[in-house]
Amino acid sequence: MTRNFSLAEALDEAKQGYAAENPASAAQHERARAALPGGNTRTVLYYDPFPLAFARGEGAQLWDLDGHRYTDLLGEFTAGVAGHSNPAIRRAVIAALEGGINLGGHNTFEPRFAEAVRARFPAMEQLRFTNSGTEANLLAISTAIAVTGRQKILAFGGGYHGAVFTIGAPVNINAPFDWVVAPYNDTEAALALIDANADQLAAVILEPMLGGGGCIPAEPAFLHALRTATAQHGILLIFDEVMTSRLAPGGLGAAHGVQPDLMTLGKYVGGGMSFGAFGGRADLIARFDPSRPDALPHAGTFNNNVLTMAAGLTTLSEVFTPEAAAALNALGDSLRERLNAMCRDAAVPMQFTGRGSMLAVHMTAAPIRRPADAAVGNMAARDLFFFDMLRAGYWIARRGMMALSLPLTAADADGFAAAVAGFLTERGALLKG
Repeated sequence: MTRNFSLAEALDEAKQGYAAENPASAAQHERARAALPGGNTRTVLYYDPFPLAFARGEGAQLWDLDGHRYTDLLGEFTAGVAGHSNPAIRRAVIAALEGGINLGGHNTFEPRFAEAVRARFPAMEQLRFTNSGTEANLLAISTAIAVTGRQKILAFGGGYHGAVFTIGAPVNINAPFDWVVAPYNDTEAALALIDANADQLAAVILEPMLGGGGCIPAEPAFLHALRTATAQHGILLIFDEVMTSRLAPGGLGAAHGVQPDLMTLGKYVGGGMSFGAFGGRADLIARFDPSRPDALPHAGTFNNNVLTMAAGLTTLSEVFTPEAAAALNALGDSLRERLNAMCRDAAVPMQFTGRGSMLAVHMTAAPIRRPADAAVGNMAARDLFFFDMLRAGYWIARRGMMALSLPLTAADADGFAAAVAGFLTERGALLKG
């Protein structure tokens, strides 16, 4: 006789099976705990009972320490758009290595990469390189404060702008800016806060689609209203496109016809290397011209390191071309629509949000316009989905996020759709209950 499991029992069984099948990852986690708190140095990678440890990757495939192979649907949280060990990027990095790792001065890759970035993203009339998206956002916000002479920054609940910018997190370790927080996609509330704080606001910063907040797209009218209001009050509009710039050839802001004053980049643009950049209106970024007597300082030993410069130049010019970006995002749109149709047909409270090559699963059938809408979903069901997808051979984020990469094929999408169909059949009754 078949036993009727509760959701909690099904999740516990899935975790037990996971632990039994991954002893090498468990052993590495225990070893790491001696030097790293919780065996971890990157919070998002942790989950109970222990996280997987990977041995290698190739194309769109990953192998863990226990020899299991996974189709990688996470793409290093959007940084790995080219997949693992892309041949062109690999050749570029090796060639750069042969000329020296850190030259201590300007190099030949630097201006060519800057030209490629500026050509791809129209909002970046001039730009500066950094080592991460976190640094890029720190510098963009600091630029706004320096230029306007104002101190407050308006951000949106659920926004993620780097290691010290998780807006609305229950534990706050954010950079000590004077924050005003508005609900995402709520035009009326945002405009009211802008009006109330207009003489103190240096900038409004947001992702044109929340990434870590659940792949929730901004509504076009919301973005246009922010552009109008900030321009009226002399407030700088910053688009954090560290993740979302991959969703259209010129970035997601350009796709919506909204040009910010400042824009930040990171992750995939550096070809998988540590990378960030901030840029925007030429009159703003010109403040960093060191030949000016009033120049703003900007340091960073590795801002122009040859490995990132070479990898990034190859990524934009040869690998993630505008045509490749369009094709990958079309694959993502098709997959997301297909998965949502399956959820509706099964009458299971589950959906996939996002745009293009970024998507996330949520265990609710209700409309999702902001993170609070997603938070009402069944988190235990989302955890069960994560472990079931691992069992089926698909690597996604535990929180349900996915970011597709170029090596993925239509057959890979078909395989994942089949795995989701199996989950809906096997677990659907638990989710409905």
